[in-house]
Amino acid sequence: MLKQKRVSRHNGIRKHLSGSGDRPRLAVFRSTQHIYVQIIDDSSHKTLVAASDLGVKTGTKKERALKIGEEVAKKAKSKKISKVVFDRGGFKYHGRIAAVAEGARKGGLDF
Repeated sequence: MLKQKRVSRHNGIRKHLSGSGDRPRLAVFRSTQHIYVQIIDDSSHKTLVAASDLGVKTGTKKERALKIGEEVAKKAKSKKISKVVFDRGGFKYHGRIAAVAEGARKGGLDF
């Protein structure tokens, strides 16, 4: 039931939000243990940058999410991406999702 609600919210968000070549989409997925972040160009259906906290054992989940946000921003900067559209994936903008956004902003991404 909860997954259906999240997917429904995500579909509503995606009706109004898409990434383009000049402003790709920063998509976040949160599982119970890990967090995954991708920067996607929806016009060419390509993932430009990806990062996750798989294999990272130190820190709380929120601290790891902040580091992943900074890491994806660093990778995006190396590919000359500075502006993105934030896609929270139907999750509430709270906790680890907000930490990823804060880390990405701290790393220099604009959204």
